[in-house]
Amino acid sequence: MFFSQAGARPRTWEATPSERKKWVEVFKACDEDNKGYLSREDFKVAVVTLFGYKPSKIEANSVMSSINPNTSGILLGEFLNIVRKKKEAQLYRNEIRHIFTAFDRHYRGYLTLEDFQKAFKRVAPKLPERIILEVFSSAALPVPAFSVLFRWSLNLSRHQYHTVLIKS
Repeated sequence: MFFSQAGARPRTWEATPSERKKWVEVFKACDEDNKGYLSREDFKVAVVTLFGYKPSKIEANSVMSSINPNTSGILLGEFLNIVRKKKEAQLYRNEIRHIFTAFDRHYRGYLTLEDFQKAFKRVAPKLPERIILEVFSSAALPVPAFSVLFRWSLNLSRHQYHTVLIKS
């Protein structure tokens, strides 16, 4: 999604002067006919330029509906704010991925209960085992009944790990 919609919010992040300058240059380059604002299509080109992907129709609609209705498009100040928030969310997702990867010692793409316990013993050695088990089990999914009756899966995917962080 474009903006983080989870309860846990990324830390506030400020662009460096060189990043901000680049964003202004992209805005000007994408502002076809020097209108002073970006149309929906201009905005899509700017996102491709800065982030390397074409925004979905839903994302573009979300952005266009959030701008000042008295303008014909996205003004520079609004654009800079949108890009800053997008960059914040990107950095937050990268941080989650980095932490998950550090916990996933065997590069399996999921965490076992043992991985989870060892990671927490390193980063929070005084955290009670009960809390670790509660956090892990709050995100574990039931396995199919034919596999093991009334048993919980002992693996957490990166998405489930992110969900656990949001709940905590």
